[in-house]
Amino acid sequence: MTSSSKVSIYAALAANIGIAIIKFIAATITGSSSMLSEGIHSAVDSGNQILLLVGIKRSRRPADENHPFGHGQELYFWSLIVAVLIFGLGGGMSVYEGVLHIKNPETLTDPLWNYVVLCIAILFEGASFIVAIRGFLKLEGKGQFFSKLRQSKDPSLFVVIYEDGAALCGLLLAGAGVFLSHYFNDPRIDGLASILIGVLLAFVAIALVIESRNLLIGESANKAQIERVKQLVNADEDVEQLRPPLTMQLGPDEVLLALDIQFKEHLRASELAKVIQRLENRIKSEIPMIKQIFIEANFVKREPRPIHL
Repeated sequence: MTSSSKVSIYAALAANIGIAIIKFIAATITGSSSMLSEGIHSAVDSGNQILLLVGIKRSRRPADENHPFGHGQELYFWSLIVAVLIFGLGGGMSVYEGVLHIKNPETLTDPLWNYVVLCIAILFEGASFIVAIRGFLKLEGKGQFFSKLRQSKDPSLFVVIYEDGAALCGLLLAGAGVFLSHYFNDPRIDGLASILIGVLLAFVAIALVIESRNLLIGESANKAQIERVKQLVNADEDVEQLRPPLTMQLGPDEVLLALDIQFKEHLRASELAKVIQRLENRIKSEIPMIKQIFIEANFVKREPRPIHL
């Protein structure tokens, strides 16, 4: 777990708490349904960041008798809870509020407060989004951003990026809803914007549920790491053949690796132990994320050559 991860969460938490308060005040004054939905959205996001911090703390607990590989995967559990909350509270409440506003439209009031709040919220959310992106790029490197985001194993980074991205899109929808409802003098448009915000949050939640599920049921390490393991093992002079490595992500910065290696026949027991230790040191040095390595050693059985008389 990097310091960038926690910085991104704290930045998002501070922004969302402040924005939620401002949005609820503006929704109370103006009666805007989309603004109320945005307030709910920011409040849910604030709770989500707190849950991620809880997940980070609990995932750092040391290994014990019941959890010999540690508690790293607990962070994936809490990211799944976050996704469910985004879907149920964020998306569900926004759609409900929008439908209610369409059925019972309220009289339009001066939208000035809505525009002020939206501008402030965009600034805060944008700042939080930039902090999260920078933290992600610092960890993953530049290039192929969306591909790396999909392959990321650190919920404390990709959840914040998804949330902040959805928040910025939601603010644009809320702004459009406020503007169009006043332009056409039809408050139902504001309710429609609230429904669209709910649908947006539902899609984001589903994406996070899928990613969290994959990590919880034992997703493998990324392909680049697996390929590097193959290169390191196959390059060793005492290795005859390597079967496909088996990996499991135990946490954002911890991977379990199992190898089935056929060693050359001439190796003695003492020599084999040194070769295995050499391979483990080389892999852990090149890929520090790999903490646990299990190697099944086999020897190549050579068929005797026929003797021609």
